[in-house]
Amino acid sequence: METKEEKNTNPDEKEEKGIDIVALLRSLWAGRRTVFICLGIFIVLGVVAALTMKRVYTVQTVIVPQSSSARTSSLGSLAALAGIDMGMQTTGTELSPLVYPEIVNSVPYRLELMHTPLHYSKCPYPISMFDYYYGGYEKPTVIDYIKHYTIGLPGIIMGAISGKPQEIVLPPRDSTQIDSTVRPVVVTVAEQKMLDGFGQVVSLDINKKEGFLTLTVRGMEPIQTADLALKAQSLLQQEVTRHRTEKSLSELEYIQARYEEIKKENEKNQQNLAYVTDRSQMLLNTRDQITRDRALAKYNVSNAIFNELAKQLEQAKIQVKRDTPSYAVIQPVTIPMKPSNSRAKTVIVWTFLGFILGCGIVLAKGYIPKLKASFKKPEEEQKLEEVQKPE
Repeated sequence: METKEEKNTNPDEKEEKGIDIVALLRSLWAGRRTVFICLGIFIVLGVVAALTMKRVYTVQTVIVPQSSSARTSSLGSLAALAGIDMGMQTTGTELSPLVYPEIVNSVPYRLELMHTPLHYSKCPYPISMFDYYYGGYEKPTVIDYIKHYTIGLPGIIMGAISGKPQEIVLPPRDSTQIDSTVRPVVVTVAEQKMLDGFGQVVSLDINKKEGFLTLTVRGMEPIQTADLALKAQSLLQQEVTRHRTEKSLSELEYIQARYEEIKKENEKNQQNLAYVTDRSQMLLNTRDQITRDRALAKYNVSNAIFNELAKQLEQAKIQVKRDTPSYAVIQPVTIPMKPSNSRAKTVIVWTFLGFILGCGIVLAKGYIPKLKASFKKPEEEQKLEEVQKPE
């Protein structure tokens, strides 16, 4: 038995309270032809996309940065024992691993990788990615043309309106300036275009809890990807070592220069002392004795400074060795055997999209009349109110 509230309830309101699954299935079965047509079209598109897509190979290497000296503060050690993450911040000249991704994303790092010669199957000799891409070896696929003139169409229009970017040329060096040796990094238009998508080629992830780095490199050929991964790993280690040892190397260069300078002065004073001593052996006057004492005092001072600088020089060399990090490669670079992107997955994704689109079209056809009716009801009610309104 229906209650009074159920009798007074509008049928449309009943429908809004829940979704009738059986009605939806009936609608889909009635419009199955539309679903099958969309499914067939997207299956064909998926097969074309799978056959023409570029193969992508992925290489991952796991690195654990180590240091010969324990530089972590006592507070950080206690926090680590207590299970508290201090953000891997270190003291002294230690470079935080959180900075490593910024090194990988820096323009000089990417430019170095971009112009590194690699082995390609289409080229008989090693060639860089930049020369390979702009040398006519890399040809766009059908999907690239579709993306270029569909998704990339707004960019093409904006580029046509704004015009082509101009190349930047630096003025000649001015020797009168104080920092004339410091020059900004100049990137050409072609290099900048390639740099914009370089984040998908090389990336670095940090595991703060375990303390290791995962360097991921993607390429178009197995050997080329492995070569690029080796270069990326080596260049990262070089850049981190340069940043860590920059201060200690600067001190070493200063002490080395001062050491060479005082060494020459000490040898000169030693020769002068020997000459004065030899000349005053047969003479016993006071003047020669004073001259010999002065030469001896001068030599003692320079020799003391020389010995002290020799100690500091050895300490500076040891400090450079301490600041130079070592790396434990847990997972070395290996040549990938299979591509990371699957053609079967591409066909499945396109098939799923076609099924969803076909179902959406069928269901939309059934709801469009109801949607139109929902817009007409307020208008009819308003007209009815105007008619019933007393004059």
